[in-house]
Amino acid sequence: MRIVVPYDGSEQARKALDHAVERYGDGEIVLLYVQDFVAAGYEASPGAALPGYWKEWYEEAQAEAEQLFEEAQARVDMDLETESVVGRPERAIVEYVEENDIGAVVIGSHGRSGVSRILLGSVAETVVRRSPVPVTVVR
Repeated sequence: MRIVVPYDGSEQARKALDHAVERYGDGEIVLLYVQDFVAAGYEASPGAALPGYWKEWYEEAQAEAEQLFEEAQARVDMDLETESVVGRPERAIVEYVEENDIGAVVIGSHGRSGVSRILLGSVAETVVRRSPVPVTVVR
């Protein structure tokens, strides 16, 4: 069975990964990093209008994803698949599950904090409501 673990490097995401490895270690675990352009727009404000901003943002987000994947791989004693997508996290996670052969999702109860979390609401809650496969929320 293939399991998706949305991964942003937060403590809750690390706990979700640990749980997934413990529970589904004999299956395939896919770390999914979502590059959230909406949150980037809130954080960038005036800079988002500058030429080249979004290309630079994308390249930085890709580099961050690779670093997070390397750190995650170092935490566990198994090979992990990795995927990076662009979009609103709650939608991108559900779309990834729908478009790929995924049996379950293991997600942290919340990810990063701050303005983006307040503005975007609970990703885990939305994934639980919309996912076509079982979702385990790890605290």
